[in-house]
Amino acid sequence: MKKRKLSFSAVLLLAAAMILAACGGGSGGGSDEGGEVDFIGIATGGTGGTYYPLGGTFADIIGDETDYDSTASTSGASAENMASIKSGDIEVAFTQTDIASYATEGTEMFSDNKVENARGIGTLYPETIQIVTTTGSGIESVEDLEGKVVSVGEAGSGTLLNATQILEVHGLTLDDLSARNLSFDDSTTGIQDGTIDAAFITSGTPTGAVEGLAATQDVNIIPVSADKADELIEKYPYYAKDTISGGTYSKLDSDIETVAVRAMLVTSSEISEDVIYEVTKAIFENTDRISHAKGELISAENALEGMGIDLHPGAAKYFEEKGISQD
Repeated sequence: MKKRKLSFSAVLLLAAAMILAACGGGSGGGSDEGGEVDFIGIATGGTGGTYYPLGGTFADIIGDETDYDSTASTSGASAENMASIKSGDIEVAFTQTDIASYATEGTEMFSDNKVENARGIGTLYPETIQIVTTTGSGIESVEDLEGKVVSVGEAGSGTLLNATQILEVHGLTLDDLSARNLSFDDSTTGIQDGTIDAAFITSGTPTGAVEGLAATQDVNIIPVSADKADELIEKYPYYAKDTISGGTYSKLDSDIETVAVRAMLVTSSEISEDVIYEVTKAIFENTDRISHAKGELISAENALEGMGIDLHPGAAKYFEEKGISQD
């Protein structure tokens, strides 16, 4: 495989394009023809979530299986990552399928910042909404969160919107809580030291921050009942029912019914078909190298499930070769 390096003239053209984009002179939607790169930066999330360890594994796979160097970096996760794709600050990013849809449609937190150049690489696994507390909190249902100090996710995050929508179908709003906008790590630290009562955490299970809490506290996960899940899905169809299996966390013996969105990888339309074809192939042909528990759920066969935005042509080429198509 020939190493992809930018020629001097291409560097000048890329620099000019970046300046135009920074000044608002870009085309917005991109051409889907794209250019070559020799580095793949992957935006993940906080260190306490699932994106970060998976991103590190993907970077290793890309570095080993292609001629592109790759590293993963921490970030504010889904919404911030979509903004980074728009600005061209990152080549590949993790996000939630619901956030990707909001971004490309220009709705919710993206109503003034539509992301027209985002393209899908593939969906990965369920992003489970976990409403975390302790057995001593007295909180047994979503309705019990009323009046409590609750972390609802960082400002502008997908978790915050998930919390808002779940509260909505239970007849509550953020104003009914003492809401805090905290990261996953800060949320579980707050539960541990007693400064908050519960936290919404949207992440693949097991989530590192929750595992850390469960090592020192008797963790309780609040369920989302089947009827409320149905109501949520009817209004917001990017949700699906999900189950947190007993034993996922220490002393959590019973299955917990809840809901989930899906994690996915996105990229920019400005990156060439050849580059994203090789990145997509590297990841989905080497899922056996993923040591995280969510690795068992990541496969090419499932990678188009819940894909709510346009596929990048390079990803589409890979899945077409595999005989995989969207339903």
